[in-house]
Amino acid sequence: MSTIAVKAAQLRSGLVLPYAEAGYPDGLPVVFVHGFADSWWTFEPLLRRLPAAVHGYAPTQRGHGDAERPPDGYGPEDFAGDLVEFLDAAGIGRAVLVGASSGGVAARMVAGSHPDRVAGLVLVGVPATLADKPGITALWEKVQALEDPVPRAFAEDLLGDLASRPLGRGLLATMAEENLKVPARVWQETMRGLLEADLAATLRGILVPTLVLWGDADSVLPRADQQRILDAIHGSALVVYEGAGHLLYWEEPERVVQDVVGFAARVLPARPDGDAPGRAGRPPSPGDGGGPSA
Repeated sequence: MSTIAVKAAQLRSGLVLPYAEAGYPDGLPVVFVHGFADSWWTFEPLLRRLPAAVHGYAPTQRGHGDAERPPDGYGPEDFAGDLVEFLDAAGIGRAVLVGASSGGVAARMVAGSHPDRVAGLVLVGVPATLADKPGITALWEKVQALEDPVPRAFAEDLLGDLASRPLGRGLLATMAEENLKVPARVWQETMRGLLEADLAATLRGILVPTLVLWGDADSVLPRADQQRILDAIHGSALVVYEGAGHLLYWEEPERVVQDVVGFAARVLPARPDGDAPGRAGRPPSPGDGGGPSA
């Protein structure tokens, strides 16, 4: 099991984001991007399982978890901008981006606008669009009515509806606590930003290798939605997790890690000198086997 260190990154904008780091300093750089109302904790099951070949990072987005909460700036373009600044602050020259749920929207925006910084893109239960989904419309009505403090029952019910298999009570309790750190206004502005954005447009112009992971028991995203992603991103590939729901990274963390690590090894191959592109100013060497980050 990999050790997780929690650090802080100050962006050029002045915003400070906490982030988790795991794996080994010379491993292949993989940056995990969480979704709506979550925090870096959503990737704890994955970070713990990272092998020595990978150096994982998981920032908490503005307004979420223990990150700073600016008065505005909660559209997909704001989160994408923060992600690029995070790469700079953490000294990551080029990485694989792994976007989970709505976090995949910011990740794919960066992949399209900064292909020099993104070696590959993994979309884990990420929507192509939200406009045609009745469940999202119903959720938006509930989110609009939220007031501080956000009711615990709301967070717990939302998490319970997204999984197709029983999840550990400890994990659910932790994630409910993380969700409850998010003020009602951030829930509302973040979801409003996703609904008002042209999500189909964020799929255009992506030229980096792309892997789509989807559970066929996902109650939010039908197969047709994922097909839109495959149709829009040339050369993208789909891996179906049979019986898994929207939270497949919690339901099958070992398999998700295996798929992500295998993908990263393919798109960030070792160069003839034994190095792989990654950390700015000092390319990592996957074969070094250096010490853990914490």
